[in-house]
Amino acid sequence: MQHDALAHTEDFGGPDRHQPTHAGRPGRDAPYQNYGLGLAYDEMFSRTGEVHAHYAALDGRLTTLPAGELMRRQQACELSFLHQGITFTVYNDNQATERIIPTDLLPRIVTAAEWARIDAGLKQRITALNLFLRDIYGDGRVLKDGVVPRSMIYGSKHYRREMRGLPVPHGAYINVCGSDLVRDERGDFVVLEDNLRVPSGVSYMLANRDVVRRAFPAVFRSMNVRAIEHYPNELLSMLSSLAPFHEDVSIAVLTPGVFNSAFFEHAFLARQMGVELVEGRDLLVNDNVVYARTTSGLKRIDVIYRRIDDDFVDPLIFREDSSLGVPGIFNAYRAGNVVIANALGTGVADDKAVYAYVPRLIRYYLSEEPILNNVETFLCREEKSLSHVLANLDKLVVKAVGESGGYGMLVGPHASKAEREAFAQKLRADPDNYIAQPTIQLSTAPTFVDGGVEPRHVDLRPFILHGERTTIVPGALTRVALKRGSLVVNSSQGGGSKDTWVLAE
Repeated sequence: MQHDALAHTEDFGGPDRHQPTHAGRPGRDAPYQNYGLGLAYDEMFSRTGEVHAHYAALDGRLTTLPAGELMRRQQACELSFLHQGITFTVYNDNQATERIIPTDLLPRIVTAAEWARIDAGLKQRITALNLFLRDIYGDGRVLKDGVVPRSMIYGSKHYRREMRGLPVPHGAYINVCGSDLVRDERGDFVVLEDNLRVPSGVSYMLANRDVVRRAFPAVFRSMNVRAIEHYPNELLSMLSSLAPFHEDVSIAVLTPGVFNSAFFEHAFLARQMGVELVEGRDLLVNDNVVYARTTSGLKRIDVIYRRIDDDFVDPLIFREDSSLGVPGIFNAYRAGNVVIANALGTGVADDKAVYAYVPRLIRYYLSEEPILNNVETFLCREEKSLSHVLANLDKLVVKAVGESGGYGMLVGPHASKAEREAFAQKLRADPDNYIAQPTIQLSTAPTFVDGGVEPRHVDLRPFILHGERTTIVPGALTRVALKRGSLVVNSSQGGGSKDTWVLAE
């Protein structure tokens, strides 16, 4: 779950900086004594401190629990994660590199109407992005028509010329997508970025549901929360649909190995689907057919759900120093003897510069208006935008178009004058490599911290499956910044997660 989704939002500091409205009502303050409302939209409370209707049942339970009971339930959630080995690597922690992913026992609740808009908007978006990928690796009509600059596509480090003219099943280049959404100041969901290469986090979505449902069983039953447990079956069905035949399809999950930060997820999904979990060294290619080495001999593999980046897939085609991939696998792919999901070369469509064009792509390919808006984005490759960005570096966040995980970026409001001046030189030297966005206020949701309930900033990552059909399970990974005032939600940098309850009609 590494990327810079929340790193560019402005820290509005929580209850100490904006004369907050106290959320607790007279005579009913516990456990909300430290719940202060700032400028951001709050998921649970209105500006006047009243509980939103869809949070009423949870609020009623929280205010009637005995002292210490929330702490006991939180500890039970963490113990469950420990026993299951649900971990993630924290790269910037000097004391430990691998730890239990922090989870919050308080669910984030999304109404049926809100989810209906998210579902429709994301299906529209992934349809347009798949059409875009088929176009740029085919006739290039979108480039000929000048909708997207040729130089931006052909100059992208994620564009794979080797994919030109190669058909993919159902025209589905993007089979698994994890788009990141945030709320704007009005509370409407907008898309922050699309993760189209090897998005992670779905196992934590499922694990959170398991522990939080047991923490609040009566509330869960009373609220008619939609199920998400069928995600592995939906993933298996989608992967099977990519094979030219639909019976006895042999599927494998390709992992970089046990030292990868998301290895738990790779193993979890393979186990849930009942398919092989393999590393590159477990596979071989003979006569353009891929086989897995098993205890019972060689087994042909028809579909590979890869969790490694393009560069490392085949050392004969891409990085020759890769020990993670499989020599010859691209030739097997090109011959149509194996399907790789997501397709190679999808990264060009989640380039941060291409992100700015997605609304235009929706109009171009679908003749529809976007259901979900983008965050306003300035393309530094455009002279007018570059001038605006250079004049407003103290207010904007600037990102390198092909990077993720918070790398290659400047958070203007939090940077020193010297840092901004140094970054301005980078912008002038290579403007095509950068985009900029305004700082945005991230919504807050109730989170159990330090023995009480406080607001913490959150984002939302639903998971879209696209093969023969498009499916979105009614739930998502909500990532939460656990420190007061913090906007860092990445698990690799100390953020946490919480369950997301999507309510039925």
